[in-house]
Amino acid sequence: MMLKPENRDFVSARIVDPVLGLDAIRTIVVRNGVVTALLDRAPSAADPHTERVDCAGMVLCPGFIDPHVHVREPGETHKETLKTALAAAAAGGFTAVAAMPNTRPAIDDAAKVARLIGDAAVLRGVRCYPIGSVTKAREGEALAALRSMAAAGAVAFSDDGNVTKSLKTLYHAAKLIADLPQPMLSHCEDVSFADALMHEGEVSDLLGVPGSPALAEAAIAARDLLVAQATGKAWHICHVSTRMTLDVLRWARGAGVRVTAEVTPHHLQCTHELLLGFNAAMRVNPPLRSAADVDALRRAVLDGTITIFASDHAPHAASEKEPPLSHACVGFSGLETAVAATFDALPDAPLKTMVGNFSSNVAALLNVRGGTLAVGAPADITGLYLDRPWTVEPANFRSLGKVTPFAGRTFKVRPALTVVGGAIVYRHTDETRASANESRPAARATPELAAKERRT
Repeated sequence: MMLKPENRDFVSARIVDPVLGLDAIRTIVVRNGVVTALLDRAPSAADPHTERVDCAGMVLCPGFIDPHVHVREPGETHKETLKTALAAAAAGGFTAVAAMPNTRPAIDDAAKVARLIGDAAVLRGVRCYPIGSVTKAREGEALAALRSMAAAGAVAFSDDGNVTKSLKTLYHAAKLIADLPQPMLSHCEDVSFADALMHEGEVSDLLGVPGSPALAEAAIAARDLLVAQATGKAWHICHVSTRMTLDVLRWARGAGVRVTAEVTPHHLQCTHELLLGFNAAMRVNPPLRSAADVDALRRAVLDGTITIFASDHAPHAASEKEPPLSHACVGFSGLETAVAATFDALPDAPLKTMVGNFSSNVAALLNVRGGTLAVGAPADITGLYLDRPWTVEPANFRSLGKVTPFAGRTFKVRPALTVVGGAIVYRHTDETRASANESRPAARATPELAAKERRT
């Protein structure tokens, strides 16, 4: 339950804000959920109506926003609920998430957008921004009600989990909302490779299973960015995983296309070798690629080709990640490990780059308030410990999904504090992890549900 957003002073922390160009010790003064001052000292007198929060040893940043989360509710609450997803987000250091529309039913009209906003507001925690479907039921053909969803509060549009199959439909969608600020978000995967179980390469050859080549992603990225070029619509490429797609992005930027792109921690850290032995738990879309792709993605963050981080949090019940490889659902939980794993993958990246890719750049992409601690901004704050090693224990996740490629890994960076509208929704203590998993255990999926949902 979120604390009432009373007045608070967050005292004596290192503040990193890329928008303000600030990296210094400051006190953040919050009144009625809004930043009212950044002081170079602690307030001299204690105010009985103000809580003083000692943040010594932390780095305080504009609230981190995850632009790519699968909350699963409605329709698949055996995988995750909105409540558990937002609790996981808070524990992961995120003050807001953008919810992908591949729920059951899909978020494809204004009523469903409004319902998600209302349901999240009742929980009084992490902010939740709906992403609307491009097409009805995410089937890739008939246009959904884009303009009315935008009016209801959708922050972007995507058929994520599916590619928008019809070029004609995608083109008309982009033209229809070219004047709106909501960007189009692309899941890039050619449908002719839908039978692929992993990356096409030496591991798939060794296992004798069908794979998806880099071309399957890059070709759809090129198609969609040609639509962006033709319509002038702002575009975003989700979960980039290959060197070839990076080349497409660089071409598009050079051609004047308004395009951004994201990368996930698992694509910055993991390779297709994790699927040796037919490890069904490691199936994900797009698939884990080669070491050369991982290296290229890391360099793309450093050179600014990729400017946004996303978890692609895609929880499943444990039974849905069991062998055989061909039957395992794709994806895994990511909200509670995303920050730590991403920092671990990019030890040489400037801190302002890391913070910007988690906060200000995402706020700009989604056109939402936040992304800065400037006076007048909402008091959404992410606090980090930069050197407090911890070990990933999936059993302690707040998410109902317990599968992660980072189980047992030790990371240095960890979320310390999550503040939404001035209210503390998560604070790390030594006892936090021991009592973390208070949610009900994940239910075992029925065979019918497992058969319906194999994709993220």
